[in-house]
Amino acid sequence: MQKTIYVRSSVLPFYYLCNMKRLHLLYVALLFFIIAMPAKAQYSGTQCEDTCSHIHGIDLSHYQGEVFWENVGNNTKMAYVYLKATEGGDRIDEMYESNIELAHKYGLKVGSYHFFRPRTDLKKQLQNFITQCKPKDQDLIPMIDIETKSGLETDEFCDSLFKFLNMVEKAYRQKPLLYTGTNFYNRYLSGKLGGYKIMIAQYSKREPELNDNLDITMWQYTAKGRIDGINGYVDKSRFMNSHGLREIRFRHF
Repeated sequence: MQKTIYVRSSVLPFYYLCNMKRLHLLYVALLFFIIAMPAKAQYSGTQCEDTCSHIHGIDLSHYQGEVFWENVGNNTKMAYVYLKATEGGDRIDEMYESNIELAHKYGLKVGSYHFFRPRTDLKKQLQNFITQCKPKDQDLIPMIDIETKSGLETDEFCDSLFKFLNMVEKAYRQKPLLYTGTNFYNRYLSGKLGGYKIMIAQYSKREPELNDNLDITMWQYTAKGRIDGINGYVDKSRFMNSHGLREIRFRHF
């Protein structure tokens, strides 16, 4: 005969309360586990490289922190990377050595860039750059990042810049790629950079146009790109029109 067991109603609230506490503790533990896990940056979403046929790449520095290069290398839409090597006369990007080794390991075409400081001794800047940016490690021509006049008059700034560009060209036996923004170019460099490949930064859906109609080789179209393997934002660029990687290939003599 089946026994019928009667439970006093006063016991039921205590029973449910205990189970609710257990569930709450389990939930808190699971949440803590998820937060504490060392995550490899993952991102999925529709971006410029998903909707066009141009050749895309990224540039980065120590600001991106640790990069999971295996994930980046698995992204077949990213063909190249420019890495910050140096700035001014003595600053070396702390992640450069590690980044360039791993970027090569995982199959990206790699170039290096120097952030130009117009008031800093040009010989010191060149020495700083060539000490880090070794030809044997380069797939792409060096890039010079031009973003500030450092308070100089335009003529003084241009004099300093072009002396430095000539020094870089002699050191590497090829003209560097130049990086600057649309507004900076139009105000200070318009009509002066013929003969150079140029990457223009303009963060909009509209393709950049320069007031002297200089042909633009590459366009950095966002500073807030996302890519698997990088936590936070990353700069993304692409080639313009029919331009391609062959044009910025580093020539090894």
